Amino acid sequence: MVLFINDIPVRILDPGEAADPGLYNHILDAAAESITPAKLINNVWIRNVNEGDMDTLLKFLNSNVPTNILSVIVSTSGFELKKYLRLKFRVVKAAGGLVRKKEKFLMIYRLKKWDLPKGKREKNENYKETAVREVEEETNISVKLGKKICTTWHTYTMNKRAMIKKTRWYLMDCADDSKMKPAAEEDIEELRWMTRKEVYHALEHSYKSISYVFEQYYKKIELKSA
Repeated sequence: MVLFINDIPVRILDPGEAADPGLYNHILDAAAESITPAKLINNVWIRNVNEGDMDTLLKFLNSNVPTNILSVIVSTSGFELKKYLRLKFRVVKAAGGLVRKKEKFLMIYRLKKWDLPKGKREKNENYKETAVREVEEETNISVKLGKKICTTWHTYTMNKRAMIKKTRWYLMDCADDSKMKPAAEEDIEELRWMTRKEVYHALEHSYKSISYVFEQYYKKIELKSA
């Protein structure tokens, strides 16, 4: 599970799981030393985390003070971290799509960021139905649903309540974009078909969670179909 807190990726390991050495620069043992902003540098693996440690980590990551942290890996020794998150946050379920048209991908420009179309799941909808509906409502493009790419989780605050949005992402192919139009009521200013190179540059002005969706697409789908 990768949880994006203040756009910082926090990878939560399963009990007994070891971190990939290529994903961290140094290790912080929470059982032997305290978690401080000065120790949250670059890519860090924090081991033996307990509930108090998570409270401290969330406080630092949600701070408006600039930090030098790029990513965090968290592992515990018996502490049920996923249960902690369910109690700490209200979960909102959503779905979205990565839409292809031949060699190009659809990006939307919303709130000064390049993004992908997505939205909240409605009552009696499944995730696939939500993904297709949201893409078609936000872009006025007809799509054909493909494989699931991944699930992202990110935190935010609404009415002073801590929230986690769980979003399932699906690959889609464009069926008809002749009436393509950005949904202004959803704050979408522009829709654009982008080459892989254009996507690369757009992701510099996007969210880390959106970059993660593309990474998982390239890893799980393009490589397998090559």
